[in-house]
This record gives sequence, C-alpha cells and structure tokens, in this order.
Amino acid sequence: MKIKLRHLLPAFIFFFTSIVSAQNFVGLTMDNYSGVNGVIINPSAVVDSNFRTDINLFSMSSFLGSDYYSIDLNAALESEDGFSFGNSIKTSATNQNQFFLNVDVLGPSFMFNLNPKSSLAVTTRVRTFLNFNNVNGMIYEDMEDGFNSEEDYSFELKDFSSTVHAWGELGLTYGRILMDTDSNFLKAGLTVKYLQGAGATFIHSPQATGQYEAQTELLTTSGTLSYGGAVGFDSDDIDFNDLTSGFGADFGMTYEYRPDNGLEEEKGHSDYKFRLGLSVTDLGSISYESTVTTYDLDETVDANRFDQEGFRTVLEQEYEGTEEMKDTKISLPTALHVMGDYNISKHFYVSVQGNLSLVSADAEHANRIINTVAATPRFESKWFSFYLPVSMRQYDGLAMGAGFRLGPLMVGSGSLISNVLGDSAKTTDIYAGLKIPIYR
Repeated sequence: MKIKLRHLLPAFIFFFTSIVSAQNFVGLTMDNYSGVNGVIINPSAVVDSNFRTDINLFSMSSFLGSDYYSIDLNAALESEDGFSFGNSIKTSATNQNQFFLNVDVLGPSFMFNLNPKSSLAVTTRVRTFLNFNNVNGMIYEDMEDGFNSEEDYSFELKDFSSTVHAWGELGLTYGRILMDTDSNFLKAGLTVKYLQGAGATFIHSPQATGQYEAQTELLTTSGTLSYGGAVGFDSDDIDFNDLTSGFGADFGMTYEYRPDNGLEEEKGHSDYKFRLGLSVTDLGSISYESTVTTYDLDETVDANRFDQEGFRTVLEQEYEGTEEMKDTKISLPTALHVMGDYNISKHFYVSVQGNLSLVSADAEHANRIINTVAATPRFESKWFSFYLPVSMRQYDGLAMGAGFRLGPLMVGSGSLISNVLGDSAKTTDIYAGLKIPIYR
C-alpha cells in the first residue's frame, strides 16, 4: 500500500488533539509526584522522591509536526460538510522544510528505595523516531501532487537527510543523595540502558539540483543520493522479532535549596524553595547490518512516474546505483535538559524547562528532538496535580496546553489550548498513562 505523508499528517493531528494532546510528558515530568515518569528525563528523580515505590503500568507520549504544514482546527470543525480538513490545511514550502514524529511508550516500570540515601528504578520502553531534515518543500509538494505545476522551475537539495528508527529499551537507574545540609541538597542519578533495535531506514544527499519542465513534464536532476536500511526492516510494518543489541545511558543531577529544612521533623522531598536540574539523555547508538545504495542522480525522467509508482521504485529503475553491505550506526536522539523550579507557596509551583538537541539538524544516520523551552505553573498535591504549560517550539512558535494527574491516572497536552484557539497549528502532541503510586 502506498502511504503519503501528506495524507497521514492531518489524520495524526486530528487524532492526537481529539484525545487531549504534550510533548513528551510536558508538565508531568516537573511534578514531584511524577515518579518513574520523571526518571526518563532526569535519572536523579529516582532518589528522595515522595514514593515508597511507584509502578508504571502503561504511559504513552507522542509528538508530531512540520514547518511545512499548518492546520486551522476551528475551520475544520466548523465545516458545513461536518469535520473536514479541506481549506483548513495550509502549506509553507521552503528550501529546508522539516518533518518530525516521535512516539515513546513506557511499559511496565517501577522504582523503589534501597535505603534513605539511594534508590533504584527499572524501566521498559518502546520508541519510534522519524526525522526528515532539510526537505525542499517545492519538490516535495510536486511529488505528492503528481507534478501538476504549469510553470518551469529549478530546485536544490542541500544536506537532505531522513532517518526512521524503532527500538526498545531496558533501563536500570541508580540514584544517590550526595549532599544534605541544613539548606542545601544535591542528588545524582545514572541510567544504563540495554537497547534492542528493530531497525532503521535512512536517506542522505549532501547536494542535489534539479529542473522541472512543465511542457514536457520531464524532471532533470544531478548530484548523489544514498538510500539504505537495516536488513529485513520494513518501516511500513515494524515488528520486534529480529532485534539488534546496543547500549545507551542517561545521567542527571538536581540541586534543591531548602532554607527551612530541619525545622520540621518530616521536612524534605518537595519542601524546597527552588531547585535546579541538569540531565543528558539518550547517549548511545545501535549498529545494523545494512544495505546501502548510492545513486547517481544525473538523469532525466518522466516526473509523473513518481506519483504513479512511488519514489523508491523510480529511483531503483531509472537511476544508476552502487549497492554495498555495511554496518551502519544509528545514533540516539541525544538531548540536554535544563530545569528550574520555584515553590511559590505550599502547593503552587512554577517551572522553566529547556530541552535542547545535541544532534545537529544535518546529522546523517541520527534522530533528534525538537528544541523547546516551556514555562509551567502548576498546582501539586499527593493525589492531584494540574499543569498549564506554555512553550516556545522550534519550527512552530508559541504553544499552550494543560494536563493533570489524578491518583493513578495521567493525561495531558503541551499544545491542546493553542491548537484549538489558534488558526495555525504546526505541532501537536499527547500523553496519557496509568500507574500504581505507593506514597510515603
């Protein structure tokens, strides 16, 4: 079956925002009652928590977007024909458009205390990332629409790359209190991850140019493009039967200023005036035995064939390629997370969190997160928390959402409010989960 990204993206946007759509647990990870969900962002969260143990049954977070597409959900919802995308979808073609998707499923996981100064966590995760970097929006649009342009034009691809990667993780986290004085508290954590890669596909072109002639509907190209993937991997039908091993790691530290520590016998855990956190996640990679074909793009072809037969078929039949077997290392989406959290009063907090990719946008054989900065005021208590995140997102702009934790249930979004009220949504996201919290 031929599936087009143009058709999938609006469906994803509607699906996620309909459920109550957050960028990987936005708001929740700042909660002092996030438990094992906070460990995947900063491993030091495992120690000195508000839990005797915390058991995650199932949690899912997903993020989707592009600076090429935008959608007006209000226009789609208010259509005379019922819900319809119709004219509610707009496109913004540039020489370097970006497309991105990540899905993070946290499976059965738990954390527990070893002693007053140290704790352990065991996590299981399944993750899928898709990045299309530096896509020429004009040629992408014509390939999707069947080259119906009535005018001649030229285009250029520079540092174009795409990586689709799916893998599982088994993580072991250890956290320890390093300092606990009258006012100053410091803890650190490390997660070691055993990776099980399902596979990856990848495309890369350092430089390519082309000309489309409308009268003859011919496409003339030049340059090179490499296309490859792990042996036996099908990105349209991902399974986890034939796995490849690898290793990864996360590490983090958290400092808390507790000016009143010691005044109350049970003081501690969430009782700080402010805290600062720093972590690096997803260090590591997985190597796959791959088939890689490098194509010489110096050719002229019937442009309509791309729509009729698909990009890969035309590439294999019309362009000269050199195939080789090689080991290809797919790097994880390494990221830096910086956090500041201020306790306004007993149950009210406001935090600022920055998530920065440590993988460059033009990196080959790698995935990357989208850079964000989020400010999140929240109400927090043992059985209930409510979050109102406001974030600035790379390739999009301002996003606003909401989320809550009610005992074992977690639901939230970093973009629901802005997607519903705004007229140009370029990103959307969701998280939801169920756990068994056992408090102190």
